[in-house]
Amino acid sequence: MAVAPRSSSQFPALAPEPDDPSANVDRPALARAIRRRLRVVLPIINLIEAGLTYVFIVYVAPLPGPVPADERRVTLIAMCVTFALAWTACALWFEWSFAPVRRWLVRGDDPDESERLRAVRVPLHLAAQTIAAWSLVAAGFGAYDAAVDGSAAGGALVAVMVVLGGLVASALAYLAAERIMRPVTALALERSAPECPLVPGIATRIYLAWEFGTAVAVSGAAVVAIAYLAGAHITAHRLAVTVIFLAALALGVGAVTLLVAIRSVADPVRAVRGAMARVEEGDTTVTVPIDDGGEVGLMQAGFNRMVSGLRERDLVQDLFGRHVGEEVARSALARGVELGGEMREAAVLFADVIGSTPFVVSRNPREVVQTFNRFFSLTDEVVTLHGGWVNKFEGDAALCVFGCPTEHPDPAGAALSAARELRRRLRLELDGLEVAVGLSAGVVLAGNIGAARRYEYTVIGGPVNEAARLTELAKTKPSRLLASEAIMRRARPAEAARWRLGEPVTLRGSDAATRIATPE
Repeated sequence: MAVAPRSSSQFPALAPEPDDPSANVDRPALARAIRRRLRVVLPIINLIEAGLTYVFIVYVAPLPGPVPADERRVTLIAMCVTFALAWTACALWFEWSFAPVRRWLVRGDDPDESERLRAVRVPLHLAAQTIAAWSLVAAGFGAYDAAVDGSAAGGALVAVMVVLGGLVASALAYLAAERIMRPVTALALERSAPECPLVPGIATRIYLAWEFGTAVAVSGAAVVAIAYLAGAHITAHRLAVTVIFLAALALGVGAVTLLVAIRSVADPVRAVRGAMARVEEGDTTVTVPIDDGGEVGLMQAGFNRMVSGLRERDLVQDLFGRHVGEEVARSALARGVELGGEMREAAVLFADVIGSTPFVVSRNPREVVQTFNRFFSLTDEVVTLHGGWVNKFEGDAALCVFGCPTEHPDPAGAALSAARELRRRLRLELDGLEVAVGLSAGVVLAGNIGAARRYEYTVIGGPVNEAARLTELAKTKPSRLLASEAIMRRARPAEAARWRLGEPVTLRGSDAATRIATPE
């Protein structure tokens, strides 16, 4: 009786290794693109923040007395000159600090430890450079204001305001640079995943985004309100304008910094979730780029290690299933393995090549292997289709079992049907080679035989020996296919009717005679 072939989904085909994501990356072009983006984005961030700081100091901040128009122009010119000088110095600093990263990318090989660390920490270096530039501006502009107004306190206040603007610009520069540098970070960490955070983690990143994007402006509004309540000479109109400006700054800049910080965490998490969905569908070749040097990068590296373990497990299961058979492998995975066995009712099919020695001597070794592999493939295909499994390939023979390790409703009938189908297909599809088949059925010992460190699942008993002896006898018969009376008695009538019992025969090594059946 034919049954549907078993699914092999538990033992997938050998999974290919994941493609190397860096293989198709034009690294020199990437270095130029990263450098160009940083040289465009960072000045834009600083210019916008410088404009907001200038507007706040000159038009909004509740400083004593109005600022004359001429002084506003001079202040703007002085601030621009100071900022230009400071930014030029920091641009040269950036070129110097980015040079090792650019050289490594142009070189095209794996970075050493110092190059890897420098590539991952480029955003930190740029944030430090930004705050350094603003500190120079604050010192120069504060000194200028103190000299013009003759008030050291006023100059110090202006310097503090410029530094606060620099903190906001520094936070934005870090978050923008971190996003721009992700492709380079992924290349740097591709061969060596981080074992500990190399840059600020998620909590620090979100906190800094909130502090520099929102808390600075809100704190400034609170200080102005406290100064007004303390009796400072601030008009209600100027106070209201200051508070509104700072509130708008907190809402606008705060939203931008928080959004960028959240995206720096959400995007990698979304990528990992997408990769997990592919793993759930059975794709264990997927990996995610490690494009973050902090806790997010540790998560990405952990995911890749997990998938690598799954890939190795699938490979082991696949090899295990191929060596011992899928049914035995499933049984071992489900119930564990131990030496010994159990008595089971089973049917045995033994197939052996006739005249294998002359065939091997007269043919090219490659042709011999191809022919034998075709024989084994046909045997495995037919036996599996009928609900059995190939216990072992023995040189030029195959031992097939029906009824263990898993139950079968009609192992004898399935074995007889498989034998007829196998003979038909061998005659049609295997030129130059004849195969004899013998079948028997009965109680066998099925289990793991061998030593504690090395064993195999097999079947032992009278039916196995009888099937082997019938195969020897079948080599001399025109049908090339013989079945014992024992398997005929156990088969269902529909299949048994396709066979004809003959005269009793005493097989080699047996004391009792048994009737032999051949197909109609």
